[in-house]
Amino acid sequence: MKRITKAVFPAAGMGTRFLPATKASPKEMLPIVDKPLIQYAAEEAIAAGITDLIFIIGRTKRAIADHFDKAYELEMELEMKGKTKALAELRRMLPQGVNCIYIRQPEALGLGHAVLCAQPAVNDEPFAVILADDLIDANPGVTKQMCDLYDYYQCSVVGVQPVAPEETGAYGIVAGEPMSERLLRMNHIVEKPKPEAAPSTLGVVGRYVLTPRIFHHLQRVERGSGGEIQLTDAIAALLKEQQVLAYRFEGTRYDCGSKLGYLKATVEYAFKHPELAEDFSRYLRERLCG
Repeated sequence: MKRITKAVFPAAGMGTRFLPATKASPKEMLPIVDKPLIQYAAEEAIAAGITDLIFIIGRTKRAIADHFDKAYELEMELEMKGKTKALAELRRMLPQGVNCIYIRQPEALGLGHAVLCAQPAVNDEPFAVILADDLIDANPGVTKQMCDLYDYYQCSVVGVQPVAPEETGAYGIVAGEPMSERLLRMNHIVEKPKPEAAPSTLGVVGRYVLTPRIFHHLQRVERGSGGEIQLTDAIAALLKEQQVLAYRFEGTRYDCGSKLGYLKATVEYAFKHPELAEDFSRYLRERLCG
């Protein structure tokens, strides 16, 4: 039985909804209080026991590699100035035994293509896929929840949540046979259906645990909407060969690919920040009450 030790982070998108902030810096580096989105995603993976972090990056995404690289000069300066707390925080970012792998996606051909780019690093092992702009506040983390399900069922698991009927056109939508309150055995998945054509209102969000057989289908699937290779289409093909589960995860998701979702996440995480919570709460009360 193979355990999940690898996670893929597709991070080569253009981030056009956040221009001009993302003109020279990837959207995955946008901070939520004092940590970028990609770091929250990496921490979630590490908490699930994952040791190989595979980042799929584009031409302008060097900031991600720089962020996780060791900064000797910065660490030396912090040590000289006695800023031990900040130094410890830097050194905790990547625990010993965790590796970062960076793979260039030459063209932005969709999520499915980004996942396919990871094949040389994943090989024939099961793996997780984490989209950093889907920030999910959960304990344990959603990736840990889904890896535990994989350990038990030994099949692919897709993270889902209920969405409003009018929003089905923004998600992959799944249907299936209930196995428990939060788990379905999938029998159908479709990319961004119109509300009247949607098989349910369970939308796929940015968490997946996949068997390596997915690469076979990603190599063969025809390009979908926008000329992109859709991961949803490859999962639909995988369904014909293997069991795939849909899991209604426990946790609160913030869609940080949208400006409103990003602002909501910033506020909620500021409320929980040990150094800011009290002052920030006071400021908001004063601001809202005039």
